[in-house]
Amino acid sequence: MKYFAFLLVAALVSTSAAADDDVFEALRENGHVLLLRHAIAPGFGDPAGFDVADCTTQRNLSENGRQQARAIGAQLRDEGLKDAVVYTSYWCRCRDTADEMALTEAKPHPGLNSFFQARDQRDEIVSDLRHLLGELANGPPAVLVTHQVNIRAITGQGVRSGEGVVVRPDETGSVHVIGSFPP
Repeated sequence: MKYFAFLLVAALVSTSAAADDDVFEALRENGHVLLLRHAIAPGFGDPAGFDVADCTTQRNLSENGRQQARAIGAQLRDEGLKDAVVYTSYWCRCRDTADEMALTEAKPHPGLNSFFQARDQRDEIVSDLRHLLGELANGPPAVLVTHQVNIRAITGQGVRSGEGVVVRPDETGSVHVIGSFPP
């Protein structure tokens, strides 16, 4: 019985390590994208009357969030992804996450903006995101720093702050989910 338990644990550890390798191996290949939720920004939603152009009116990264973003960047660089193309939402917590990761300079994109408090903009934002994913389908590896609602809309999966989903998009912006980040 002890031997069987040992084999089961060994198989689970081996499978987990293989899954980790698969996510990073895929992400290093052209045509793969990491949809990443911004790092830790305490609270829920944004304050009433926030202005996306004014960081002082938004929910922002905490010091833990900044440390988390730097750790994510270090992990991606360690995995050979220092030159990944980076896009970000216009929200300060996403831009700051991208800046703290210190990969390539992040390009803002409207398809990564939150529609959490603007449900009437959901379809337009998701369409913009699918268009961007379609453009990235055969391009270099990319990191898209966005919000939980955007990731769920595209993958059907929820993620916590600083987590993401690695996908392979096709030219239509539909995605095949490869795995979770961190693995």
